[in-house]
Amino acid sequence: MRIQGSIDFSITERSAERVVGEMHVGSGIRNPFGTVHAGAILWFADVAATVLVMDAAAASEGMKGFPLAISLNANLLGNQKDGALKAVSIYVNKGRTVSVVRTMVYGAEEKLIADVTTSHVLSK
Repeated sequence: MRIQGSIDFSITERSAERVVGEMHVGSGIRNPFGTVHAGAILWFADVAATVLVMDAAAASEGMKGFPLAISLNANLLGNQKDGALKAVSIYVNKGRTVSVVRTMVYGAEEKLIADVTTSHVLSK
């Protein structure tokens, strides 16, 4: 059995204290039930949080200081079959070495889809 998918999203707002992203719900991220796969929701939330911790830096392979996720806690509260999802990442704690970020993923009509908390440590 071969399964293939693709995740495509954009960061639409980026500041030192908040990152917002948008992801269109397409066939490449749906599960067999027709809703967004949990892994796609988590990837979306994790990348939005990572962009926040990176601040103004641009990611590059092997870079020093890349914020590696060391913990992820997710509450999946809803889902949808079409439209778009929005991720909003803010700091819970902005540390010199470890930062904690809360990312809320919203669906249509601002319905809460996921509440994700991630911890990131800066790579050496």
